[in-house]
Amino acid sequence: MADMPADGASGQLVTDASDPRLADYIRLTDVHLRRSLEAEHGLFIAEGERVISRAIAAGYPVRSLLVGQDKLATIADVAASCEAPLYVLPPGVADRLTGYHVHRGALASMQRLPLPPVGSVLASARRIVVLEDIVDHANVGAVFRCAAALGFDGVLLAPRCADPLYRRSVKVSMGAVLAVPFTRLSDWRGGLGELQAAGFRLLALTPDPAATPIGEVAGPYRLKGKIALLIGGEGNGLSSRWLAAADQAVRIPMSRGVDSLNVAAAAAIACYLLS
Repeated sequence: MADMPADGASGQLVTDASDPRLADYIRLTDVHLRRSLEAEHGLFIAEGERVISRAIAAGYPVRSLLVGQDKLATIADVAASCEAPLYVLPPGVADRLTGYHVHRGALASMQRLPLPPVGSVLASARRIVVLEDIVDHANVGAVFRCAAALGFDGVLLAPRCADPLYRRSVKVSMGAVLAVPFTRLSDWRGGLGELQAAGFRLLALTPDPAATPIGEVAGPYRLKGKIALLIGGEGNGLSSRWLAAADQAVRIPMSRGVDSLNVAAAAAIACYLLS
């Protein structure tokens, strides 16, 4: 270990991928390992200077920073602004540690914050997205990016949804998961009742041909009323229970024999029409 200044930043040179100081970053592509490790230590990984800066701006404490020796300049400003240790790795060491090529140069281990209660996410919201059992981290990240870009105020997740703060989700969302308020429903069976009690009209997005085309209902609610857009998991879509609990089922009209869109594409269209 040694202190090594470069471009205004200083760090601790670490040459051994098994060094215990790097434990937060081990095998980032191993989903099962990361789930248990991140839950146990209450952390998540932010990748790239822009996303790291957004995480810091959102109030997440930095546990440590990691950067390749040839990319030290990319994290200099961030490193200078926080007191967390900066670990600098020679070429190849980061790849052996994380299990993939860290092409964005920098990683940060961030401390998770407690999830807020559902009521606090709903309190000042007018438009929210509610996700049921979306298990692909990239899809969750993409939906968050849509919600952020199209002016939705929050995201609620059913208990079995993928983790929005998993590295892949954060990366695909371009940091949007750090800007959009979110929390998990603790009660899958009755959780939607809290939304209806708060005055939200529940629109269930489904490919069912019997559902109302979403364009027909978007106009009347564009300027008034609270809307919760329910989006189901890959493959099976929304459960029958959530479809029954919704105030109205809506669909995106399809043509040429296509029955549905990828969940992220469908979310983008629906959020745009309801924004």
